[in-house]
Amino acid sequence: MTDREAIVFRTDASVQIGTGHVMRCLTLADALRDQGRECHFICREHPGHLVESIRSRDFPVHVLPVPDETREQDVTLEPAHAMWLGVPWGIDAEQTANILRRLHPRWVVVDHYALDARWEALVVPQGSRLMVLDDLADRSHEADVLLDQNLGRQADDYAALVPERCRPLIGPRYALLRPEFARLREESLQRRQSPRLERLLVSMGGMDKDNATGKVLDALRAAPLPPDLQIDVVMGGNAPWLRQVRDQATAMQRPTRVMVDIPDIAQRMVEADLAIGAAGSTSWERCCLGLPAVMVVLAENQRRIAAALAAAGACICLDDAGALMELSERWSAWTQPGTLRAMSRASASITDGEGAGRVCQQLNQEA
Repeated sequence: MTDREAIVFRTDASVQIGTGHVMRCLTLADALRDQGRECHFICREHPGHLVESIRSRDFPVHVLPVPDETREQDVTLEPAHAMWLGVPWGIDAEQTANILRRLHPRWVVVDHYALDARWEALVVPQGSRLMVLDDLADRSHEADVLLDQNLGRQADDYAALVPERCRPLIGPRYALLRPEFARLREESLQRRQSPRLERLLVSMGGMDKDNATGKVLDALRAAPLPPDLQIDVVMGGNAPWLRQVRDQATAMQRPTRVMVDIPDIAQRMVEADLAIGAAGSTSWERCCLGLPAVMVVLAENQRRIAAALAAAGACICLDDAGALMELSERWSAWTQPGTLRAMSRASASITDGEGAGRVCQQLNQEA
């Protein structure tokens, strides 16, 4: 394999950013490696970074340092998430470009809300191609391929933001899910034909910086839960509220276990009868497996996803964590077998879990 076969991902995780961007890039990198591609990551060492997790998957990581101090006035106000970068975009561009010049990649894949066409024009080497993963359609890109995997998004939303040459990959058909989701899909859908609420899965994001998980557990204490209900809580090892949530779980009236950095989340979703979760990238995992969900909007950039899924009948949507107290009032109606069955069928129609393969195919065609 020549250096030109390399594919380099520029993405970050942090307490502020969360883990979803890195995790979906890892899914794509796994699929590309299965096709013989060499994948590298460039990540800044923010608090809550996932550098060691990426290395544990046997991908090289080129680490960008976090400055001792970054003054807010040194970071531009655009794009809207510019502060997520941790340094002025020009510095990040120079540091990243130095690495890319050594790697000579065929593709540069960027998944970062703080980066836009200005950075891309400076960083992507001549002869390399650029793929951008986005969810917001709020800034311009110099992309050859643009992926927005969200329900309700249209290619026209990016028409004025990308060059004419750009190939848009739009919608949950291209959702980046690990292969075990597609593999377990039939089993999961089959067991939902006669739903009964015995196991509840709570997953509010790997970082959950505002402790939505704790708010969910508070709300569940007031809800009329079935006496035999098992509650499973999934969190990331870097989650700042992990210890408090563990203490809270021991005081729950129903058996509640906290699982950290679990490798088999797909199997846990198959076994669950209902999920309470954030409106982030795990939305597509739940849809693939037909898992009914009460979805909580934890950030403004999740609002569009949640609204589209609710309109499709794939979930019950709560506008923010403060609305969780509705659980106690509406739990019985939301967990009726007919309601669970209808949500399962609607969500399963949204994505089949084969998106990563479709994206790889598009990159091969564009190469």
